Amino acid sequence: MLFDHCAECQRCCNVEPGYPSLEITLTRQEEKKLGSICIQTQCDHLGHKGCTLDEDKPFGCTLYPLSYNPKKQKFYFDADCPLMDVYVHSLADSNSEASAHLAKVTQTVAKLEVSDPAFLQQNYEVDKAYFDLKKITPKKSKSKKSTQKATL
Repeated sequence: MLFDHCAECQRCCNVEPGYPSLEITLTRQEEKKLGSICIQTQCDHLGHKGCTLDEDKPFGCTLYPLSYNPKKQKFYFDADCPLMDVYVHSLADSNSEASAHLAKVTQTVAKLEVSDPAFLQQNYEVDKAYFDLKKITPKKSKSKKSTQKATL
């Protein structure tokens, strides 16, 4: 599984010495539930198998390794994430874990564009300042159904 590597790597949940702390951007609902999350050196919610927040994991963390620019309506990828090449390559397969992740976060982004656009802008500003963002251009995926239709 693509994201199984995350539990081993945990780079995104740690701040390297010499770098400023990372304030995790929260939606209005997440703020009510969690208050705030700031990573000084290591996220307080990081366990040996990854995030311990389960369903309460902030959307900014769920979105990672992607970042969304609401003005350009485009996704970017943190180039420092070791999964970048595999993730982007996997987007060509509509059944891949990367495609499922992108679809899920795209749906959430669409909802947040209506309910909490300030969060999207703030999250992108934090990501832009903190991460090495690279534009991703997912290739059009070919599912078995579309391939079958095309041959009919």
